[in-house]
Amino acid sequence: MSSEKENPGETAEPEQLALIRETVRQAKVPRAKPRTWRGAALAKELPVARVVVNKGSLHLDQFFDYAVPEELDEAAQPGVRVRVRFGAGAHQVKNGRREGGRLIDGFLVERRATSDYSGPLAALADVVSPEPVLGPDLLGLARAVADRYAGSLADVLQLAVPPRSARAEGRPSPEPLPPPAVPEPGSWARYERGPAFLDSLARGGTPRAVWNALPGPHWAEEIARAVGATLASGRGALVVVPDGRAAGRVDTALTSVLEEGRHALLTADAGPEKRYAQWLAVRRGAVRAVVGTRAAMFAPVQDLGLVVIWDDGDGSHSEPHAPQPHAREVLLLRAAHDRCAFLLGGTGCTVEAAQLVESGWAKALLAGREQVRRAAPLIRTVGDGELARDEAARAARLPSLAWQTVREGLKTGPVLVQVPRRGYVPRLACERCRTPARCRHCAGPLEAPEQQELHCGWCGRGASDWHCAECGSTRLRAQVVGARRTAEELGRAFPAVPVRTSGRDHILDTVPGRPALVVCTPGAEPVAEGGYAAALLLDGWAMLGRPDLRAGEEALRRWIDAASLVRGQPEGGTVVVVAEPTLRPVQALVRWDPVGHAQRELAERAELGFPPVSRMAAVTGPPEAVEGLLASAGLPADAEVLGPVPLPVVRPGGPRRPGDPPPGEQWERALVRVPPGSGAALAPALKQARAARMTRGGGDPVRIRVDPPDIG
Repeated sequence: MSSEKENPGETAEPEQLALIRETVRQAKVPRAKPRTWRGAALAKELPVARVVVNKGSLHLDQFFDYAVPEELDEAAQPGVRVRVRFGAGAHQVKNGRREGGRLIDGFLVERRATSDYSGPLAALADVVSPEPVLGPDLLGLARAVADRYAGSLADVLQLAVPPRSARAEGRPSPEPLPPPAVPEPGSWARYERGPAFLDSLARGGTPRAVWNALPGPHWAEEIARAVGATLASGRGALVVVPDGRAAGRVDTALTSVLEEGRHALLTADAGPEKRYAQWLAVRRGAVRAVVGTRAAMFAPVQDLGLVVIWDDGDGSHSEPHAPQPHAREVLLLRAAHDRCAFLLGGTGCTVEAAQLVESGWAKALLAGREQVRRAAPLIRTVGDGELARDEAARAARLPSLAWQTVREGLKTGPVLVQVPRRGYVPRLACERCRTPARCRHCAGPLEAPEQQELHCGWCGRGASDWHCAECGSTRLRAQVVGARRTAEELGRAFPAVPVRTSGRDHILDTVPGRPALVVCTPGAEPVAEGGYAAALLLDGWAMLGRPDLRAGEEALRRWIDAASLVRGQPEGGTVVVVAEPTLRPVQALVRWDPVGHAQRELAERAELGFPPVSRMAAVTGPPEAVEGLLASAGLPADAEVLGPVPLPVVRPGGPRRPGDPPPGEQWERALVRVPPGSGAALAPALKQARAARMTRGGGDPVRIRVDPPDIG
């Protein structure tokens, strides 16, 4: 070794090592934070920090007090992210300071002079960032959402505040722009109260409207003009749409109606850093308008003047993570809390939207029938009788009318073909009139899996003596399940025409206006340049026969969304729907009257005690756990428990949906229904019961979902 060190050729290595050591020695190394700030002085003023910790357990849904070290006094301001020690026992106290526990994240919500807790406090471990991301308004909204959905504040904050990006926080946000000029009404003039709605927004008013949009591509621009009118009054606006494709259309419309830099786009496609930078620009007041998907419902828009939700019936608006809030309900809470304007829009109309108008909370924003007839395509139907007599339908599943419509449409443009998704679970209906078979006791759907005895899917009661309430028939038939693919038949029938598909694996945003066949599943319809010349809506029973209370409403919404992409009747646009023409959703489509359909559905649900007139919660879990929770819960006196009924067992390795039981386990579901006026007491009762069980047993597999979107 000594001979190697004396070798002249090796003198460079010790010199390089010495240089590296000197560089490291001179570098500014950040000082490690003490783990417990043992012996450190506390802040002289407001030495107590109230913190919400990132623990979603219901029995921990409260604020916790921590001591503020003097070194963190300046950075530990309300709204910042902090790190705290959590879980230290009472025996882990040294020199009057609680120590130990696991490091977890949290938010500092308040600085106080004293604590309500009489014992020793642990100290804040660190302030993650001095950026205040949780303001009082957002905290109040999160608390209201947690209470409404029987969830915890920590879970809601996980949805409301995006993950931190240090690089995004380090960049300044742009300077806010002055209010724009009031935009012209544009296509809002087609609606009877459209210009008055925009004028009220521009004058600082707070109108509340349920808007049934005319078919065609103008809805995105109309939303942009409503946002522009709100910005002109010096207030902010928030728009929530179901998916990135719709967000892109509204984004383009806002850029066209307003200048660049006036709005932020909050979607998952932007990536974590860019999305967080946009969110910070909104939080800092640099941007006053937001358009985004479901998570944008919590966007901290300053001086909020308008909230908009488009197509509230789309399932994407329902958050799959606890406590599973719906964007419509969150925006309703924001409209009430911030006293701002509210606009619920869509080409269809949900029962919840009809209830807002029925109660007088919102006004209907509609177009006259003449405008509807000019904008909507011609709707033609093909029922079972026509299919039975049609040789072409028996041979290739498509009736002659559909073939003729496709042939004529391809002469002037693309033709849309909507095919329902596969895999809907079969339930039963009257063989004669197709009325869904429901239980006499609770009006739940009747089923007979694997040819077993007929029983209710909600309360489990048998129904061996069932007969149809509409026609008196005692014969049942299975609803149509799934759909056969049609692209091959269409490709063979029209070999010179390109066939394009759009579905779950690959969704097209737009297609050219040239002749082509576009086969898609519901919700994946691309927009055609100039509109489609025609559309086929196949296998209507596959959508109407879904085992869901919303089957008719959902089928009509899907049909109208697709038909809205077709040219108007004056331009030759035609839609053929393959479904029984006497059914209510089909008749509503023919008349283009989704509002009337929703009003009749609302009246029936009020008579039967169905949501949204009543409030409902689903309780799922192992049988003994569900029984124990319902027995211990202090439910309202007028609450009605339906069931429990067993849930399908998920096989190991099979596909799972959010909320499904663990593979191989037998779970049950009970529905708790309360009449109008008792809904506010339902969620707290279930939440307290579950929190008590978790406190006693250390864990609880029971899941609670308030206002479940699918109840059978």
